[in-house]
Amino acid sequence: MNNITENIALASELIKEIKKRKSCPLYSYNKGKKKHKKQIAFHKCKKRNRWVFGGNRSGKTECGAVESIWLARGIHPYRKNKKDVFGWVVSLSTKVQKEVAQEKILKYLDKNFIEEIIMNTGKKNSPEYGVIDTIVIKNVFGGLSRISFKSCEEGREKFQGTSLDFVWFDEEPPEDIYNECKMRVLDKCGDIFGTMTPLKGQTYIYDEIYLNKNNDPEVFCMFMEWADNPYLSKAELKRLTSSMSEEELTSRRYGMFLQNKKSMVYKEFDQQIHVIEPRPLPHDFYDKISIDPGLNNPLSAHFYACDYDGNVYVIAEHFEAGQTVEYHAKKIIQIAKSLGWQPRKDGRYEALIDSAANQKTLASSKSVTELFFENGIAVNPNVNKDLFAGISRVKSYLKNGEGKARLFIFSSCVNLIREIKSYYWGEGDRPIKDDDHSLDELRYYIMNRPETAVKKQEKSELMKNKEKLLKRIKKGVSPWQ
Repeated sequence: MNNITENIALASELIKEIKKRKSCPLYSYNKGKKKHKKQIAFHKCKKRNRWVFGGNRSGKTECGAVESIWLARGIHPYRKNKKDVFGWVVSLSTKVQKEVAQEKILKYLDKNFIEEIIMNTGKKNSPEYGVIDTIVIKNVFGGLSRISFKSCEEGREKFQGTSLDFVWFDEEPPEDIYNECKMRVLDKCGDIFGTMTPLKGQTYIYDEIYLNKNNDPEVFCMFMEWADNPYLSKAELKRLTSSMSEEELTSRRYGMFLQNKKSMVYKEFDQQIHVIEPRPLPHDFYDKISIDPGLNNPLSAHFYACDYDGNVYVIAEHFEAGQTVEYHAKKIIQIAKSLGWQPRKDGRYEALIDSAANQKTLASSKSVTELFFENGIAVNPNVNKDLFAGISRVKSYLKNGEGKARLFIFSSCVNLIREIKSYYWGEGDRPIKDDDHSLDELRYYIMNRPETAVKKQEKSELMKNKEKLLKRIKKGVSPWQ
């Protein structure tokens, strides 16, 4: 009898817990049949400086709110959790805080998790109608965590002096506040994450996060658009799209940076598709090394592999300025050996190189081609340097006529990725000649590859018979004889 009573009580508690979870959006976040895959990818990323560039209603703000609550509660499903977490939510103004970030936090934060609310204005028993200073949250490890709200209107000085576990930027902050917040998470090895619609064009965030000009291994970004949000109806998508200009759609739907009146050469490039994590490839795929020489300017060299379907993989890079040919050759050979790249019978490695390498340098009576040969690399300067044909071929590898990608770049090739993102058309329909060393030798390699053969469609027996009949008719012979 006691067991039955205990089971009934347990079942009753389970029913209460199920009802509570159903009523709390945090428990149903990305748990149903429809899942927002890009939100999940953001949460799974282990890097410490993560950004979502998203259009309005793409689901980006939910990423920041849920990430903040998971960290504060100590229940993050993809990270090591701890107690007594302290984080900031940074908005552009107190008005935006109240209407966006604060509203999202309150939506996903179960009231049972809240220990205390400290208000700037309004009453703590109805915090949604006021401006919150800090929410004290019960951590599952027994401690108390804090989420404090900050406004960029306060100025950089108000962002000094505190050690933090995380900062969530809801929209792009002024650069001085961003830099100050980076200092705040430094001693705790904390996280910065941002969710923003890039309405301001190519600002410092474009350079530091999207282009990752400093090659920071902890930087991650993704784009999120309306179509990525499975909870938006097709009718709503159509209505919103029809009411906006092309420029508005660029930022407000696709979350893309406005190009400041410059047009990208490789518009087909999509980091989520073309950049992949390094992985072992069969040595049979190893194809060519391609080099764009430079002494004072950077020398760029990449290792290219190609599978049996004609897909190209850029798997390693050497990129450095101000060094000798001997130094560069040694570095390239080190990479080749680490990959298991096979040399020729004479022990030299083969590579493509810009035909300018046939010229002699000021520091030597020998050409760059000869110097590479003496240092273990047999370079072939007979490359096709046709700029426009090369760009066209690269574009076809980024997206062919069927809309499929055939060029994939390992994320470790940071300089090639950066150059693709920042390559723009200039005046006279020519690309701006700046920071394009990797792109030059990418073109040499792609132009060195044979054109993809067009498969001839097999003729059916019916088609073959039709052709025979037509030939007989043309000759004046009855087709029925």
